[in-house]
Amino acid sequence: MKLASFVKDGKVTYGGVKGDRLVDLSPKFGGRFPDLKALIAGGGLTGLSTFIETGKDWMPLQVAEFLPVIPNPGKIFCIGVNYADHQKEMGRGGGGVHPTVFLRFTDTLIGHGQAAWVPKVSTHVDYECELAVIIGKGGRHIDAAYALDHVAGYTCFNDISIRDFQRHTTQFTAGKNFPRTGALGPWMVTKDEIPDPHVLGIRTRLNGVTMQDAKTDQLIYGVPELIAYLSSFTPLSPGDIIATGTPAGVGAARTPPVFMKAGDVVEVEIDGIGVLRNALEMDPA
Repeated sequence: MKLASFVKDGKVTYGGVKGDRLVDLSPKFGGRFPDLKALIAGGGLTGLSTFIETGKDWMPLQVAEFLPVIPNPGKIFCIGVNYADHQKEMGRGGGGVHPTVFLRFTDTLIGHGQAAWVPKVSTHVDYECELAVIIGKGGRHIDAAYALDHVAGYTCFNDISIRDFQRHTTQFTAGKNFPRTGALGPWMVTKDEIPDPHVLGIRTRLNGVTMQDAKTDQLIYGVPELIAYLSSFTPLSPGDIIATGTPAGVGAARTPPVFMKAGDVVEVEIDGIGVLRNALEMDPA
């Protein structure tokens, strides 16, 4: 199944994707699950596919106002330099014995089709295509052998990075948390349709030009290892997001560097999931 969050009649809701239609699922539950995170946490995914197939309350995909797939995650974990070729291009060497982890704020997220913002204080705005994992079943000290049992599904993520602020210190926080710089979507594909998340093609296009092109089998720390590590120090909860890292080809590592600007259009595509597309605008603040 493909599940999305969107706005309908001025209200936040969620639904299933069928072809070129977006089927509103909220009528099925009568308000019992107010959002997609609550649906996942409450075990509401069971039996949804039939309802999506027959649902009458729908709208065309092209007119939908998409939101981040999970608009309200409790935690957003981002994994740094998790592809060897990206480690090399960023001059990070072989990395450590544990994943590099930093956090994003929920209010940095945008959905498919929503504008990403170019901050007024920087011109070093970079793209990063990533496979994002959506947790379906929470837990602590999750064994890697059973970690995929805790996954609800997968989506695309663009970890838009303000490189000069990222390098102000050894911590990434400042460069990774500007408003409207974390694109998540267009929808979640449930794990039954992606039994192995490590065989997917992943790429970025900037104004139609391919800038990154890799496969998720190049991840240094795979999805099970990441879930096991993260759950070793904090409980994971339904709706939590894990962005698994970006491959080589980022703009900062090119000669000359290629940074994004207002008017650009950036797309993240992952095989079996879809295309996450966002235009860039100047931050109005």
